[in-house]
Amino acid sequence: MNSSEPALTLRLAHADDMPVLSALMDRAIGELLQDFLPPEGVKASFEIMGLDTQLIADGTYFVVEDAGEIAGCGGWSRRATLFGGDHSAGRDAALLDPKVDAARVRAMYTHPDHTRKGVGRMVLDACEAAARAEGFARVEMAATMGGVPLYRACGYHDIEPFEAVTSTGYRVPLVRMGKGL
Repeated sequence: MNSSEPALTLRLAHADDMPVLSALMDRAIGELLQDFLPPEGVKASFEIMGLDTQLIADGTYFVVEDAGEIAGCGGWSRRATLFGGDHSAGRDAALLDPKVDAARVRAMYTHPDHTRKGVGRMVLDACEAAARAEGFARVEMAATMGGVPLYRACGYHDIEPFEAVTSTGYRVPLVRMGKGL
């Protein structure tokens, strides 16, 4: 990249982004989890992952662009839901108390054509700064096996492994991770 080309840029997501974000998420799930899960695990992951429009409505969801193309996305939440998209079971929109609860880092996805460019780190930095600005002292997430290496490299520690059971009975492995702000 030469100095005249634009660097990665960050902005808040808006409703008009949703079709592109959904397609990006589908590609990320379908392609980037293949190195970590068998085909039935990748397929089952679509049931527990995806777009959470509440994050966009709350103004806590970010988009990273690379030369005007959406390269990745992710956000944070002041709500109790730890992971999942609009279609996922077990959602909880209750507001968290920054004095006692950890903010949630949510729905982190990088387009397969844009991995290893700093997209995930850019989103994590923005999420952590925004949560800190609202008084949160900690953040937590449910990490996929594909995301764990990045999150560990960014200072997150494992809290506990767990599984999300899907309608097919497949148990998608996840790791609850956290970090102090």
